Amino acid sequence: RGYLDDITAIGPRTVGSPENEIHTVNYLIEQIKAIEVESTDAHKIFIDIQRPTGSFSIDFLGGFTSYYANVTNIVVKLEPRNGAKHAVLSNCHFDSVPNTPGASDDAVSCSVMLEILSTLSKSSESLQHAVIFLFNGAEENILQASHGFITQHEWAKSIRAFINLEAAGVGGKELVFQTGPENPWLVQAYVSAAEHPFASVVAQEIFQSGIIPADTDFRIYRDFGNIPGIDLAFIENGYIYHTKYDTSDRILTDSIQRAGDNILAVLKYLATSDKLAKSFEYRHGNVVFFDILGLFVLAYPARVGTIMNYIIAAIAFIYLSKKILQPKTKVNNMKKFFTAFGLTLLSWLSTLVTVLIVAVFISLIGRSLSWYSHFYVSMSLYGTAATAKLILVHTLAKKFYYKNMNDQYLGDMFFDASLMFWAIALTVLTQIGLCSAFICTLWVAFPLLTKLMIHKEFRQKGTTMRFITMYMLGMFVPYLYVMYLSWTVFEMFTPIMGRSGSEIPPDVVLAGLIVAITVILSSYFINFVYLVKSTKTTLLTLSTVFVVTLILVCSGIFFPYSSDSANPKPKRVFLQHTSRRFHDLDGNLVKSDSGIWINGFDYNGISHITPHVPEINDTIRTQCDESAPFCGFPWILPVHFMFRLVKNWYLPAPEILPTSPVQFKVLSKELMPWNSVRLSFEVSGPSHMSLYIRPHEGSALSMWSLGDGRPVASVGGDYFVFYSHGLQAAPWHFWIELTASEKHADEIVSLAIAAHYFFGEDKKSPQLTALLERLPNWVFSSGWSCTYDLFVF
Repeated sequence: RGYLDDITAIGPRTVGSPENEIHTVNYLIEQIKAIEVESTDAHKIFIDIQRPTGSFSIDFLGGFTSYYANVTNIVVKLEPRNGAKHAVLSNCHFDSVPNTPGASDDAVSCSVMLEILSTLSKSSESLQHAVIFLFNGAEENILQASHGFITQHEWAKSIRAFINLEAAGVGGKELVFQTGPENPWLVQAYVSAAEHPFASVVAQEIFQSGIIPADTDFRIYRDFGNIPGIDLAFIENGYIYHTKYDTSDRILTDSIQRAGDNILAVLKYLATSDKLAKSFEYRHGNVVFFDILGLFVLAYPARVGTIMNYIIAAIAFIYLSKKILQPKTKVNNMKKFFTAFGLTLLSWLSTLVTVLIVAVFISLIGRSLSWYSHFYVSMSLYGTAATAKLILVHTLAKKFYYKNMNDQYLGDMFFDASLMFWAIALTVLTQIGLCSAFICTLWVAFPLLTKLMIHKEFRQKGTTMRFITMYMLGMFVPYLYVMYLSWTVFEMFTPIMGRSGSEIPPDVVLAGLIVAITVILSSYFINFVYLVKSTKTTLLTLSTVFVVTLILVCSGIFFPYSSDSANPKPKRVFLQHTSRRFHDLDGNLVKSDSGIWINGFDYNGISHITPHVPEINDTIRTQCDESAPFCGFPWILPVHFMFRLVKNWYLPAPEILPTSPVQFKVLSKELMPWNSVRLSFEVSGPSHMSLYIRPHEGSALSMWSLGDGRPVASVGGDYFVFYSHGLQAAPWHFWIELTASEKHADEIVSLAIAAHYFFGEDKKSPQLTALLERLPNWVFSSGWSCTYDLFVF
């Protein structure tokens, strides 16, 4: 904890700032040298400060290209006294996003790594392989420093596996949410070594699907280093992730100790493993892995899971076929069974539609995120609606369609209908290749076993207690696991809804998630609707809770955000005091303005803030300039597709005059073969800049000096380049090459450069500071100054 307190005391550590490039670097070097002094003769410690420059393209956030200059890496190699040819990498990052002390993201991981380095170096037991500790100083700039290390540092060639330490929340348990690619032995290393395992292939497949707007250095080591690894992240309390509340006192000592125990054990295991030296020989498919209540991890090769899944599905189909296809009643049985199957699917679909209608209604009346600070509200609203609708559909079916049929027979049939659905789902997901199909395996195997155990009780009266007891025991394992998994999913996803932009209605997403979990948990209990005498009391209770909650939500009693010092759940708002200048083909200034550009980071925009700042009204809503790339606004990252401009505001404000303005020069214009033009530029300015390129009609961007030379367009067709530098960077030189038809040879491209001032005297203007002070205390605001210049060539 001492390391953590010291690092966070430095303050926000933005790339290029003295806090990041000097103070934190000096502190880490000082601690590492102190550890070196106390190390035993069994090891050697080497320290290197790397300041790489490079460029790469990435398909994250809609696709963009990144350029970095003189960013900082501190690399430490601990190796046996006689040296080592191979190494395992442990990675953390010490930089933070602006305006946050970054305790969980990622100072705590760097603190854990320092302690692990100290522990390993003091051991008299020699390691078989080297351990490389990378303290990287530019992860928040979208993975730049890790790219500089893995593509340029001489020690990178010796790395055979890595562990990446990250955060998506503040403290709690660290979740293994990515592994591989295709290295089951790495998962087995974690399973064998970790003292407090917490891992899920479900989290891996959700994260790698791209639906969570985040990424880690794992991608860089996998894609640019071709190295297998393990990605861990703290996931608890994501409400204050990347905010001023991410302080060291919010991370419990137990969390730090737990993470240290796990990572130390896994690193030691890998550094003494014979398999590490030949890690590339052990790439033989994916692995299914999941922990059981944090007690232990089950892991097995995906190909074994595929065989097992098909066998279990086949047994279920055989069992159902024998029941349905009885010679004397074959046609009648099939008709009744598929009617029950269709009715089950209909009940699920109608439940989903009903609950989504409620969620859309809530969104339209401006009550989104009412559950953000009161999670029980989402369950009382959407959970009760989903459960009530399911029960209602089957109650009506029982009363009007099945009124003369035996209750036990109906219960038996609807149980089998659910079994059929999950057997089909198991087959389909296995065929697709999803490792998460193991959930369906549980949802088929245990219910089938339960059914075989209590088959007689389904058809006999007078054995109710025995039946219910055996039923509950048989279903205990899958239900317990799904509830445990659901808790993890909600733990991760609920806070994300507060930072996922203004395009996607979070109530619709959460309502859909609650319906999915309700359907899963009710699938083998809906048959009780047919076994019990009446559902009136249950329906009345659920309906009452739903109606009361709906009225309370509509009245606005549940305010989404909280400034509670013990458990804050702030609203995120980004404010940029911007001066914009638009130039024509001759370089003349044709339009300019200045204002504070205001972005709410969730679906509510800033509707809750406008009463506190009356001058923010409909007259200053942001308008898209269709002629300019990215609507003519200074996006720091290409997240334009996540935000609706109608939910942004541009409040007029005086022009800003930074002490170190951006310098933009055209160095040359060269005619190239095949009707191509090469434009060369020189840019100097602050540590963070964004470059936007839009080829005009009839022209195309064919080559450039960035990335691998092939331009990568962002969502919408414009090109986005993210630029950052550490200290004392030379001017940025780059060129772009465009092909143009003779018809459109006059104006072939618009190019804009935005300069962002994240620290120092240029960061905030008096007007921006005054506005920030007027925001309510339940708002976390991140504000800075920037300029935007557009040129036509």
